[in-house]
Amino acid sequence: MQDILTIDTKIYVIHGMQVMLNFDLAELYGVETKRVNEQVKRNIERFDDDFMFQINDIEFDNLRSQNATTNLVMTRTNPFAFTEQGVYMLATVLKSQVAVEITKEIMRTFTKKKNLSVPYFDIIKRLEKLETNDKETKKLLQKVIQAVSIMQDIQDETQVYTKKIGFKMD
Repeated sequence: MQDILTIDTKIYVIHGMQVMLNFDLAELYGVETKRVNEQVKRNIERFDDDFMFQINDIEFDNLRSQNATTNLVMTRTNPFAFTEQGVYMLATVLKSQVAVEITKEIMRTFTKKKNLSVPYFDIIKRLEKLETNDKETKKLLQKVIQAVSIMQDIQDETQVYTKKIGFKMD
């Protein structure tokens, strides 16, 4: 059984979403990447854009430059990225006991990572709801919101096992 740390190293942030790539999922499930891709193509109606997407050339080049793994070097096409819901859907089409068990661990890992950000999210939302007519107070609140957002970004980046790729849009 894969441990959570192993799974955690295979979760990336792309398009602002936590995703796992097809070749990493294939490795965890003990199947070839082409088998994963075949099942996706056969069951494409199950994989809406918010469940799975193919990363673009720039994202793929960025991923390659950050990770010198053999999986990325050998890959000729851009990998598919699966959101949490997409990972679950993939397990339903692979129909193996290994896929079911690994998916349970993946879901636990996604949940753990989400729970780490809940306190910051709650603080930001509460601060955004505060209304005031005082300009100084507004400026101070904006600085606090910005600081908390930066703290969240720092926490995300300092998690040893999480890799972010892609562009940050301000």
